[in-house]
Amino acid sequence: MKQFTMPHTDITAPNVVLGLMRIAEKSDEEIRTLVGAARDAGIDFFDHADIYGCEVHLCERRFAEALQLSPSEREQVTIQSKAGIVTDGPYFDYSREHIVAAAEGSLRALGTDYLDILLLHRPDALVEPEEVAAAFDELHAAGKVRHFGVSNHTPRQIDLLAKHVNQPIVANQLQLSITHSTIIAQGVASNMQSTEQSLVRDGGGILDYCRLHDITVQAWSPFQARFFDGVFLGHPEYAELNTVIDRLAAKYEVAPEAIATAWITRHPAQMQVVLGTTTPQRVADAAAGSEIPLTRPEWYELFRAAGWIVP
Repeated sequence: MKQFTMPHTDITAPNVVLGLMRIAEKSDEEIRTLVGAARDAGIDFFDHADIYGCEVHLCERRFAEALQLSPSEREQVTIQSKAGIVTDGPYFDYSREHIVAAAEGSLRALGTDYLDILLLHRPDALVEPEEVAAAFDELHAAGKVRHFGVSNHTPRQIDLLAKHVNQPIVANQLQLSITHSTIIAQGVASNMQSTEQSLVRDGGGILDYCRLHDITVQAWSPFQARFFDGVFLGHPEYAELNTVIDRLAAKYEVAPEAIATAWITRHPAQMQVVLGTTTPQRVADAAAGSEIPLTRPEWYELFRAAGWIVP
């Protein structure tokens, strides 16, 4: 498993992360088996959110109940959670009171004294960055959150926060897969007026922005075809792409999941792939893509096979 030091932190992190949004109905033994498969593959970084599960903090609580981490075991892993979505609406709330209460709720549910990273989950149109700054300062000063980041944020939204908060933004979690890769594809088709691929949809090059500011991009839904409408692996709609994936999987002697992972980890932005599966074997298969050295021709062949234009 490839490891790197996350910029602005002292965290040595793997480039593949286990997301735990689907463990609410799993037994303790199933959760332990899933996490054990991740640890065996070199994954010691776990991604949560307060809204994961059919009730607030449920998946966080199930994780803690199943693992019963000792203080020394807790120090061996990185735990990240997210806050800001209110499911009653749904709506978003980046007030100081909500961020602090959500973080403290996550700490209680996870049975830990601190979060390694807290992310703001989705942009709040009513955000008052001074409120976010106050929440971050309070949580950081109390030792409850060590580092802060965002999820699904544009460059200007991050700039607005950065103008006020005192801590660096260390991560931005964004949807990214071979087929859902507009944050990469737009730049490839830059200055091509006649193609929709050239349109800027994220406020101006979020991937390059994160690279310029040493913000780690965390790629969520790495196997999703589009937005929660099924995976592209093995799907007949993506026959050409799967033909290429299967050929490369045979070449590198790995499962197709590893090639889908490797397409992201091969990018020089040093991104993390966030796995959402609850199948231990799929975790192991995907993690095997951590260090696969896809060549430039192979990377672009996958890109073209997914339907993107390479001028």
